Amino acid sequence: MSRSDGLSAYVAVTVAYWAFMLTDGALRMLVLLHFHTLGFTPIQLAWLFVLYEIAGILTNLSAGWLAARFGLASTLYAGLGIQVAALIALAGLNPDWAIGLSVAYVMAVQGASGVAKDLAKMSAKSAVKLLAPKGGDGLFRWVAALTGSKNAVKGLGFLLGAALLATFGFTWAVLAMATVLAAILVAVLIAMPPGLPRGRKGAKFAQVFSTSRNVNWLSAARVVLFGARDVWFVVGIPVYFYAVLSDGTEAGNRAAFFLIGGFMAGWIILYGAVQAFAPRLLRAGTRPEAALIAAARGWAWALAAVPAVLTGAALLADGPSPWLTATLVTGLLAFGALFAVNSSLHSYLILAFSRDERVTMDVGFYYMANAAGRLVGTVLSGLTYAAGGLPLMLGAAALMVAASALAAGRLHVSPAAGATP
Repeated sequence: MSRSDGLSAYVAVTVAYWAFMLTDGALRMLVLLHFHTLGFTPIQLAWLFVLYEIAGILTNLSAGWLAARFGLASTLYAGLGIQVAALIALAGLNPDWAIGLSVAYVMAVQGASGVAKDLAKMSAKSAVKLLAPKGGDGLFRWVAALTGSKNAVKGLGFLLGAALLATFGFTWAVLAMATVLAAILVAVLIAMPPGLPRGRKGAKFAQVFSTSRNVNWLSAARVVLFGARDVWFVVGIPVYFYAVLSDGTEAGNRAAFFLIGGFMAGWIILYGAVQAFAPRLLRAGTRPEAALIAAARGWAWALAAVPAVLTGAALLADGPSPWLTATLVTGLLAFGALFAVNSSLHSYLILAFSRDERVTMDVGFYYMANAAGRLVGTVLSGLTYAAGGLPLMLGAAALMVAASALAAGRLHVSPAAGATP
């Protein structure tokens, strides 16, 4: 593959991934805020996202094999197409349905969206391994650029979703997103240059299960790392902020939507910006693999301290207050910055540990663990907030990050690793 073809394919993949993640972030905020205003409890809100995460686990388990069998471009196009269909289906939700039927319908549509998201993510991340320059920190820089920009775009999606809901309402918002994403899918289909590998008929489904000790321990660390984020991110914090910010009037609800969407967007954008900066922060191109493995442990322990401190603050506070809200905003932004470094290290290490001939398998397995962590965090977000409020929710996050640090401690230098990655 020529350098120009590789770069063109990378740009096309990145643009398609950006478009997808913009709608993914917007859809999550639309669903969360819309159904919260309809009176859904924190546990019911969590259930809306459960099938999304279960679908992610199953999709990632098979996506690596699908990409190896049918080609990376095919799985990328499939992800975009399924997301368009899911958005159109969600516009058909009838407000007169009973709550149980509405929950079941939204869960099913969110499940399809979960399949779409992980097909697109696995395709984009695997493409980087194959298209990035070899040697030095080229792989880390390309991974960081894709992941960091993706999260910035997803953050804008959170703000976009809140703004569309406040301005146009639920149905027209999802239809507008479906139209734009469909147009981008057509453009990518036309413009995608050669460069991504085609499928191979000999790919076996059993190969999706990794036999690499490093891949398995890194995947375990990923489960609890992302569980620690979603245990507060999915339900608890947005519901808490809504209770603090909204006075129950229509104008108050709109103001709360914009403020909550703005915070969630700002958090994701900060997360993406730090991810993009991570290669320079970690000096990835000049450090041996052993140093980066040690860094993965150290940064995880630093991250665990943040929710531990916030748990103490929530226990000391006598209910919602301006002081507690300001502490949460500051602490969760610090969590986002540290979380971004941890996530960036993991995203680099999974590609460093993978061999070219099975990169889609290992990346799919790793992101299956990612989806499993989000599933655990999503369920616990509703349960812990309903059962124990902020202290229990944040305490669970602290324990899960500590478990991630312990799992990262089981990583070892690959036998084939040289002095530098």
